[in-house]
Amino acid sequence: MAGRWRQGLSVRGGEVAFAVLGLPLGVLGGVYAVAVLYAGALLSLTVLGLPFVAAALAGARGIGGLHRRLVGRLLGEQVAAPSPLARPSGPLARGLAVLTDPVAWRALLYLLLRLPLGVLGFLAAVGLPLSSVWLAGFPFWVRLLEPGPRTVDWLDVAGLPVGLAVLAAVPAALRALSRANRALARALLGPARSQQRVRELENARITLLADGTDRLRRLERDLHDGTQAQLVALAITLSLADDALGDPAASGPGADAGADLGRLRALVDRARGQTDDTITGLRRLTRGIHPVALDAGLAEALPGLTATSPVPVALRLDLRERPAEVIERAVYFCAAELLTNVAKHSGAQAVELTASAGDGSVRLMVRDDGHGGAAVGAGTGLAGLAERLAAVDGVLRVDSPRGGPTVVTAELPSRL
Repeated sequence: MAGRWRQGLSVRGGEVAFAVLGLPLGVLGGVYAVAVLYAGALLSLTVLGLPFVAAALAGARGIGGLHRRLVGRLLGEQVAAPSPLARPSGPLARGLAVLTDPVAWRALLYLLLRLPLGVLGFLAAVGLPLSSVWLAGFPFWVRLLEPGPRTVDWLDVAGLPVGLAVLAAVPAALRALSRANRALARALLGPARSQQRVRELENARITLLADGTDRLRRLERDLHDGTQAQLVALAITLSLADDALGDPAASGPGADAGADLGRLRALVDRARGQTDDTITGLRRLTRGIHPVALDAGLAEALPGLTATSPVPVALRLDLRERPAEVIERAVYFCAAELLTNVAKHSGAQAVELTASAGDGSVRLMVRDDGHGGAAVGAGTGLAGLAERLAAVDGVLRVDSPRGGPTVVTAELPSRL
């Protein structure tokens, strides 16, 4: 409970700085956007109209880049940079490219919408604390401004609790405005949806090619160093057995025949054991390519997977429909990777795994009671897992505050 109170009253320094800077930056950006639209409308009937608008849009694109970096530095929201502006040959073609640039127009819209958010952020960061100080010290301020005897009324009594309540609301207000600023930056300062989709498909193709190449190399290495070596050892054992069978002494009477028969039996037993080891190795390799348990679907595969976890797992399944095979494989390997991370890094005593499929989507959630602190790119394999899920239009979300618990959620479509 105390941890929740601390988390509710805490606010990052970057959020406070962004809120304080929001007013001057918002005013400057809003004035710039309004001036561009107003002057552009006035000059639209003259020869200067289009060149002015083109230059202003190029400036809006640059200002949007500054805001994008500021959001990343202070709010921790890393917005992907949009594609660079096309530069065709010829001044007319370049001007047309600027005038039809969606990134520049979206940046101009961002500057317009940033103004009210900047005003609200400044009020939350500066106005509310000052108001709380005034309310909490209302009896003192009134008597300081109006000397002389004064009776205690309800304003004197209510001033302190109301001031404290206003002060306690400051972190929540700043966090809410920070979320709004992050969402606005994601929507307007990043690449357009079509460009983002092209990037996602390119990254997915690169990820799939790299993953397939890595799997082939591991398979080749395992076959060369494991299965091939076992088959060579088996061939040597069978050759020794063949030599024992072809030895004339093996058919002789007495103790020599018994000794050769025992040696032959030992070679056959060794060959049988080597054969079993080779079959086990091949099964392990084929299981890494496609788990046999997935033939019956996730409803059969996930219980077997959780049963092998060193940390006790509570499994909850709600699989109303069966996803496509490639989605099932992605969910299975995602669950296996997350359970491995829990066992290696979390120090958890219990895990809860929930999987649901229905209405065209699949959702996998793994929750543990470990020490927390997990993050994508923190060396736990979550970054690679997020890339593999993105290759099938999936999304990985990690919520892991210090002290735990850690909740990792994967959401995928049922069909590609």
